[in-house]
Amino acid sequence: QVQLVESGGGSVPAGGSLRLSCVASAYIASTQCMAWLRQPPGKEREGVARIQVVVGGTYYGTTYYPDSVKGRFTISHDHAKNTVFLQMTNLRVEDTAIYYCAAVPCGTWDVNYRGQGTQVTVSS
Repeated sequence: QVQLVESGGGSVPAGGSLRLSCVASAYIASTQCMAWLRQPPGKEREGVARIQVVVGGTYYGTTYYPDSVKGRFTISHDHAKNTVFLQMTNLRVEDTAIYYCAAVPCGTWDVNYRGQGTQVTVSS
């Protein structure tokens, strides 16, 4: 089982930025993607960024974002360090949530493995 450990959460004012990191204990299969999901207080968990890091043995880095964060969030992967990042800019109050790093089947938000989560709080 892959262990995922997130860091980098915190409290920022609206309009601010945060960078989350997630270190994976092992490389995931090429059919899986690394992703960030979040769960706002009292709401369902939702996906916010996904990256396919390997396609047919080649490091690729295809990304996907829902419209709610497109242009504000950027997911990236350091293959050598097996670390996934989520750069969040122009944060809004509605981005307040627990953010989870996860391994998911590419094209879905179904969680195979996930970390313990890190809290992001955006104040007005």
